[in-house]
Amino acid sequence: MERANFSAGKYDGISLALGSFIILSATNPDIQGVMLIDESTGADVVVAQSQIKTVADLKGKKLGANLGGFSEVFVTEMLKTANLTSDDVNLVKLEALEIPQRLKNNAIQAGHTWEPYLSKAIKLGGHILFSSKQTPGLILDMIVFRGETIRDRPEDVRAFVGGWLQAITYWKANVQEGNAIISKVLKIPSNTISLEGVNLTDLGENQKFFQSSNPNSIYKTAKIYADFFIRSGNVTRIPELKSLFNSSFLNPPS
Repeated sequence: MERANFSAGKYDGISLALGSFIILSATNPDIQGVMLIDESTGADVVVAQSQIKTVADLKGKKLGANLGGFSEVFVTEMLKTANLTSDDVNLVKLEALEIPQRLKNNAIQAGHTWEPYLSKAIKLGGHILFSSKQTPGLILDMIVFRGETIRDRPEDVRAFVGGWLQAITYWKANVQEGNAIISKVLKIPSNTISLEGVNLTDLGENQKFFQSSNPNSIYKTAKIYADFFIRSGNVTRIPELKSLFNSSFLNPPS
């Protein structure tokens, strides 16, 4: 719904996972990612039944993932670490919340999920086989604006980016107070707010990710997604990747 509204011009900006952003750009080329908001550093995991001890043990087994999006890219990158491809396993299309029960029923032997479903899977006898700690820079969330908003109202975009980064810096330095503010606004108990496995990317980290020379740069990761989506037939063509990112709001005004 949000994506449809954003595409229709009802929203100026939206937060999207990098993979979703790449897919959206195929039908909406005039959009740009202006900043990263977080990186998964352990929050995304593949949980497995107890007899699956290593990634190599997945050969010939059923692996649950949300196919066609970042989830499939994540498990594909995991399989590469054991010199396997998705042809070596049976991929089963599942949502993260379905993984614990399907593992228990032996419908799959491993699957990609995250909290709160991860804890449930572990309670039911699963264990963490692989996590996004092992794929730095792969699973990222971004703020994306429409091209016309960037062109017509650059000072608003700059103010938004500045405000966001200021909030991140404050939260990291004042976790308790930050949690209390979030708890109040989102009306959720503060003891359920956790940054475990997620890194909120600050200004310095953003600047690093937007440097093409960085081995984990956003351009390199975007190419992994773009190649994957074209290969899997999800999209037929993707705009020039460089044109999809705009780091000018991360630099002081010239």
